[in-house]
Amino acid sequence: MQLQQLQYFVAVAETRHFTRAAETVHVAQPSLSQQIKVLERELGADLFQRARGNITLTDAGEALLPLARRILADADTARHEVLELVQLRRGRVRLGATPSLCTGLLPDVLRAFHDRYPGIRLMIEEGGSHDLVRELARGALDLALVVLPLPTASPALTTVELLREDLVVVSSPEAPRPGDGRRAVRIADLEGERLVMFRHGYDLRELTVAACRAEGFEPDFAVEGGEMDAVLGFVRAGLGMAVVPRMVAARSGRGLRVTPLARPGLHRTIALAHRSDVAPPRAARELQRMLLER
Repeated sequence: MQLQQLQYFVAVAETRHFTRAAETVHVAQPSLSQQIKVLERELGADLFQRARGNITLTDAGEALLPLARRILADADTARHEVLELVQLRRGRVRLGATPSLCTGLLPDVLRAFHDRYPGIRLMIEEGGSHDLVRELARGALDLALVVLPLPTASPALTTVELLREDLVVVSSPEAPRPGDGRRAVRIADLEGERLVMFRHGYDLRELTVAACRAEGFEPDFAVEGGEMDAVLGFVRAGLGMAVVPRMVAARSGRGLRVTPLARPGLHRTIALAHRSDVAPPRAARELQRMLLER
């Protein structure tokens, strides 16, 4: 018994016509009729009662029909499952993330993904949430790690909250301790301190500046305009202090003093985003699962 024979049998059973069934499965009608006869010989029973202009199922045909449909459905499922596994042997995932997440969150997850799927090429684009949302919307990215709330409402995107991360103050060990040496500092303690500040469009810049203004002062910048690695380097050199995610500080703590912020502190919410109207590719969905289960 062959899957092709079962496919021809189901087509005839559903159309009750050999010629129309042949057209449905894109085969010549004599070939279809021949395969049905072979199937009947193998089963030892007629499957159809053939009368001029009237094709009906026999009892044997009625018994076989639901089983044949189930077998064909299972075969189709197996084909798709194997195809998806094959696709995970090669291909690409285009992932966008803010620079701080590339430093703090992604290295361990991407290493685990690469170990499991070494044939998948990982293409990473760094940028602020605003830029990443735009790249997602135009189809240039499969997934993006963004900071909530999004800079502009985007109903075309689906977001899933990934984590809520504390921010901390980093400074050079040779510099005076922030907040008069207290174990935790307040945002208000940063008034008058020289800060190393990220470039415009950087989520952390906007969050830090907004927190300082909420306390009634404008932050004083010693250096501004850098990306994450540059900011940490300037802090190590003693040019000033900076507010960074705890995960980044933990990974880059060498040569840095890390001081927590006193309650309520500062936090940011990280979400995984993708387009709502297009399902991410299989490999991207697998990376999404690993990020959500981290």
